[in-house]
Amino acid sequence: MHNTAHLHPKFSIITVTYNAAKVLEDTIQSIVTQTYKNVEYIIVDGGSTDDTLNIINRYKKHIHTVISEPDKGLYDAMNKGIKLATGDYLCFLNAGDGLHEDDTLQLMVHSLTKTELPDVLYGETEIVDSEGHFLHMRRLSVPEKLTWKSFKKGMLVCHQAFFARRELALTEPYDLQYRYSADFDWCIRIMKKATVLHNTHLTLIDYLNEGMTTQNHKASLKERFRIMTKHYGFISTALYHAWFIIRLLYK
Repeated sequence: MHNTAHLHPKFSIITVTYNAAKVLEDTIQSIVTQTYKNVEYIIVDGGSTDDTLNIINRYKKHIHTVISEPDKGLYDAMNKGIKLATGDYLCFLNAGDGLHEDDTLQLMVHSLTKTELPDVLYGETEIVDSEGHFLHMRRLSVPEKLTWKSFKKGMLVCHQAFFARRELALTEPYDLQYRYSADFDWCIRIMKKATVLHNTHLTLIDYLNEGMTTQNHKASLKERFRIMTKHYGFISTALYHAWFIIRLLYK
């Protein structure tokens, strides 16, 4: 194994908030308590009217950058976050989600065995309830070797557990034509450009199980179909979706 002591990447963790007062504190706590300190925390707020900004204010010495202004939705706010970031890697952590353990970032860095930083780091996701209690692992499990073709089978890595190099993200912002699944498209585009994708073999994220409304879920699946057709072609996507549809019906 190479000596990787010099690898000390900086993580930019970006949380997009809008009236997230109920769940934001847990997310901030999961970052504040990290044993690995080469981290900047960025909050992009859409102009919250609840207690969100007061909570942010309480932790302001731990938060590198905060902006609060109206945006054109989640993915527009994420694009602002990409521009504000200065780290080697970006992680988009929703309000309510958290890093899995206090030493998650430290363990991620320890898992790097080469002398160069990979383009993407990825890992597993646990689904948790509002108390932070484990419910189950994410239904789709992470492939041993991730490539851009992996997502033909769906989003095998949770967006939050997909850490991309900032240089790649700068050249590939989120596509705002997608309202629900721009993260799916974004991950595929990042993977197409990436040469080294590194499986950390760690659980990285605790994902708050809120679930989309059924209406949004349908719209999201339609978008996903369009995204898959764009990247993988119609035939391949239709064949995979036949299996998806059967699975949805008999689940």
